[in-house]
Amino acid sequence: MFENAPVRKMTSGDLTIEGFSRAAVQSYWRVPEMKLLLDLGLQPWDFMGTPTALVTHTHLDHVAALPVYVSRRRMMKMDPPTIYLPESAIGGVQQMLNSFQRLDRGRMPCELIGVNPGDEIELSRELVVTPVATKHTVTSVGYIVWQRRRKLKPEYAELPGDKIRDIRLSGVEVTDEYRVPKLAYLGDSRPEALDDCPAFYEAETLILEMTFLAPDHRREKIHKMGHTHLDDIVARRDQFKNKTIIAGHFSVRYNDRQIKNYVEEKLPDLLDGRLQLWL
Repeated sequence: MFENAPVRKMTSGDLTIEGFSRAAVQSYWRVPEMKLLLDLGLQPWDFMGTPTALVTHTHLDHVAALPVYVSRRRMMKMDPPTIYLPESAIGGVQQMLNSFQRLDRGRMPCELIGVNPGDEIELSRELVVTPVATKHTVTSVGYIVWQRRRKLKPEYAELPGDKIRDIRLSGVEVTDEYRVPKLAYLGDSRPEALDDCPAFYEAETLILEMTFLAPDHRREKIHKMGHTHLDDIVARRDQFKNKTIIAGHFSVRYNDRQIKNYVEEKLPDLLDGRLQLWL
């Protein structure tokens, strides 16, 4: 496969997490088992086949490759992609695509769907996505991907299987739906967004930003910029119930060695080994 962009890969439970994220450079992720892209800051060639994208906000390091993604799928005769993004961004993104269509002289077919916190996106029978309000310098959302499961209602728990079958065939619902947060993606945000949505702390896999790390980078200023500091994660360490926590979107002020040193100084156990630094 032709490689045109850096991609790191890791396994988290039954999910594969792929991509790259660096503040002011680009952020793009793929979860192939869910057939999902998260943000479109760049477009690795083999990510093109993934049909659905969840975009958190319209800063260029998260959205610059949106026209590339749409155009490549058209050129390769794939179905137009479905792209979810904050509703307030729809008009501007459509204008951008129209401009590229005139410049490129090629169609930009896609389905842009605006989302607001509290909406539900049904990806499949098993997966539902809920956008979550985040706190950045432009309108932004994070996303929780829930796995839907069915559980036998308590009143039928002691019945034999054939009796349950007969009740079900009579048209009576014998199970309840419950949801498990499988994947949470914060995007760019101040840390309060984590506190406002408990599912961020409960998801099996959490992808969050940790843009700033150095002690002399003051949290108050960083929060005004709509970002999270390492100290914000340290202050919340007991709240993270996730099996895997992926931290990325590090500032270009730091090299990889500095990132490791800053984090290991404050979190020497890397949150009981659950914290992965996306370097």
